[in-house]
Amino acid sequence: MTEHIYQKTIAKIIEADGIGLHSGKPIHMTLKPADPNTGIVFFRVDVTDKDNCVPAKWDHVVDTRMNTCLGNASAVVISTVEHFMGALAGLGVTNLAVELSGPELPLMDGSARDFVTLLEEAGVVKQSEPVKALKILKAVEFSDGKGATTRLDPADSGLSFKFEIDFPQTKIIGHQQIDFDLNEAAFKQLIAPARTFGFAAEVEQLRAMGLAQGASLENAIAIQGDSVLNPGGLRDANEFVEHKVLDAIGDLYEAGMPIIGRFTGVKSGHFHNNQLLRAVFADPANYEIVTL
Repeated sequence: MTEHIYQKTIAKIIEADGIGLHSGKPIHMTLKPADPNTGIVFFRVDVTDKDNCVPAKWDHVVDTRMNTCLGNASAVVISTVEHFMGALAGLGVTNLAVELSGPELPLMDGSARDFVTLLEEAGVVKQSEPVKALKILKAVEFSDGKGATTRLDPADSGLSFKFEIDFPQTKIIGHQQIDFDLNEAAFKQLIAPARTFGFAAEVEQLRAMGLAQGASLENAIAIQGDSVLNPGGLRDANEFVEHKVLDAIGDLYEAGMPIIGRFTGVKSGHFHNNQLLRAVFADPANYEIVTL
């Protein structure tokens, strides 16, 4: 008899408050258990005159500038979902209702660590239905023609990541690469604490575009020249590439289920991750849905 891997939700309702990275506004978040086969679903409780439900799915991604933004047919949006989605993927949470008081998730400390703590405080529990997964059957690649590529290759089990970044303009990053097999223990130790990062010189430009209004040294790594401005420095020498893996884990979880495959990313970001999923789903020969 085959032992299945079962779907998971949380044991109880739990709430959190924070600031939106791009809006800079306070956000109240409530996490609620959800039935098997629900998936991850966001609700904008501040929207009462139209459909306020936004599924966390690849085909609902409407913007990928500096974050992953989901939207529905009523033009209701949820921004900066990637770190939270990464935490859900890392802990194997498959069903959850997320209520938000505004258009963005709270950034917390700029990583997934606080979300992991919140989910564990609520209690992650098994449900009655087995997990379905997206098994990659043949290589699928997306390239932007500017040196950034993403790729998914077949694998026997699980999801692994090979990621490479290159920032020659600063020695604090330079060239970093990582090989990472996604499992809960390794995710919590290595990937979840890795914070988002940016260049101090670009902050004013981003704010003029209406982005990064809530960015601070409390929730992002700020780089100036070859230095990190945060008083505590880095949490890990490879924190930059580890954060890029966190983003990719969160973005790929918008497949609507775990993926069995091998991901490779070179200088890529949210746009490339979403385009890769779109390329996968464009051809049914690329994948099959299997029960874990």
